[in-house]
Amino acid sequence: MAKNKVKFEESLARLEKIVEELEGGDLTLDESLARYEEGVKALKKCYEILRDAEKRVEVLLKAENGAVKTEPFEPEKKEEKDEN
Repeated sequence: MAKNKVKFEESLARLEKIVEELEGGDLTLDESLARYEEGVKALKKCYEILRDAEKRVEVLLKAENGAVKTEPFEPEKKEEKDEN
């Protein structure tokens, strides 16, 4: 069974619309809660899509001989601060 492909831009646009509706203050409490739940789902979908994209990103590196090779993308690690 094929997954229903939702695009990042669609999820983000829906999330932005939900935020506008919630900030508008015209919704009932039940409507606000329903929008909030929908917003959480849209946010999770955005994170899922970004996580999947990050896994597929490859960095192109030029070797000394001019050939191009690929390596898996590894995000930079934040330096741990020494708390003394």
